[in-house]
Order: sequence, then structure tokens, then C-alpha cells
Amino acid sequence: METEAKLQKDAMRVLKLTSRTFYIPIKLLKPTLRETVGAAYLCMRAIDEIEDHEQLDAETKQHLLRRTSELLLTEFDDEAYRELLKPYESLLPEVTIRMNDWIAFCPEGFVGKMKEATSVMAGGMADWVEKDFQIETKADLDDYTYYVAGLVGVLLTDIWKWYDNTESDRDLAVGYGRGLQAVNILRNQGEDAERGVRFVPDNWTREDLFAYARNNLKQGDQYIEGIDNKNVTLFSKIPLELAKRTLRAMEKGNEKMSREEVESTVEEIINE
Repeated sequence: METEAKLQKDAMRVLKLTSRTFYIPIKLLKPTLRETVGAAYLCMRAIDEIEDHEQLDAETKQHLLRRTSELLLTEFDDEAYRELLKPYESLLPEVTIRMNDWIAFCPEGFVGKMKEATSVMAGGMADWVEKDFQIETKADLDDYTYYVAGLVGVLLTDIWKWYDNTESDRDLAVGYGRGLQAVNILRNQGEDAERGVRFVPDNWTREDLFAYARNNLKQGDQYIEGIDNKNVTLFSKIPLELAKRTLRAMEKGNEKMSREEVESTVEEIINE
């Protein structure tokens, strides 16, 4: 096990490597919240890298996700986990291989809840891999976006409550997560189509998907409005505002926001 200082440094380094969008707001959280949200993000990103891996076949993904889900429901056995990943070690990123470190990084009082939520996510992802991501209806899309992003919102509400009894609406938190994911789906639609994946219900147009994203992002606004904690509000606003502005950029025909626009948006929110 790494020393606490080295683990913290490593966790923030890997966070920055895996998501610049979330790294910024996580860095702005107070220390205990930073560690809890950071650990949760890293654990969930670890399994997301399996679900989304382009070189692993569906059967392998299901096996890795379901077994990881089981391991997370007990005292996490790092030796068993590393043995599970060993045949695919060269293909998997650091964030996935070091799951045990991210569990150790999480404050003791919340680690059980975090492991449980990550286990549920891994199981849901495995189910969608088994279905070959065949999204036919809005209910399918809601189910898929719940497991890959809505659950993140739910876990965040649990973190705020655990930390200082800050209340937030769980249903709106699911919409918050879904909205961020819907923007990602829109942004990656071309790349996904190239690899034969389509996260869009039958008979939906791109405009229908824009409407789905806008509706869920609106729930994200309502979710934040109901939170009475400035640090949590600041954290929550940054990804949401970036998603809303990315959506507007795509509606104008741009692929994404420029780095300068991202930086100015973050600065604007911090200085509000």
C-alpha cells in the first residue's frame, strides 16, 4: 500500500489523465470531499474503461465487469482482481488496474457505499454489453444512461448527505448525470457509428437526442438550485455549464468547445 501522501498525489494525477472536465471541479472541493468524490470517480472510470474498450470482445467485457461487481461487494481482494485482469493487463489503463488504490483513497466512512454503487454500475454495464447496446426505445436509453451516468448523480447525493447532511434531490441528480451523458453521446455519434454502435432509439433523429439532452440538463439546473452548499454547488455547476455550452456549440455545427472557451467558462463560474 502506498503512503497516504503519494496515493493522494497519484490519484489526482490519474484523475487529470482520465478527465480534465471533472479534474477541475474535484480540485476545488474541500479535502475530505475531494478524496471521496475523486475516489468514486476513479473507481467508476476504472470499470467504464472496460465497458468502452475497443480491443476487448463482448464476452471478455461481461466476464471482467461481472466478476469485478462481485469483488466490490466483499472485502475487496486485490490479488483476485489483478489475477482477473492479468490476461488483459497490457490493454488496460492504469486507472482500471489500480482499483484497490482508489478504494484505499476513499475515506473509511464512505468506502462501503462507494463500492456498492460501483458494483451496481459494473453489473448494469455488463448487461448492456450483453445486449450489444441495442437501444430501441426511450426506456432503453434511460436505462443505459442511468447505469453509466445517472448512478454517478445518485452517488454524489449520497456523498453530500454523508459529508455534512447537505440535501439534494436524487431523481434530479439522475437527470443531471443523464444530461452530461447525452451530450457525450451526441458528441461521439460519428465515432460510435464507425465502430457499429448507436446509442439512439429507433426512429429518433439527432434533434430528438438534442431534446433529450436539453430536458435532462434542465433537471441538472433544478438539482443544483436545490443544494444549499456553496462548495458542492460550485463543483456541480462546472460540468453542467460545460455540457450546456458544448450542446449549444454542436447545435451551431461545431464539434466541441475550444480549450479557450472551456477555460473562460470555468473562470466565469469560479468568479460568480
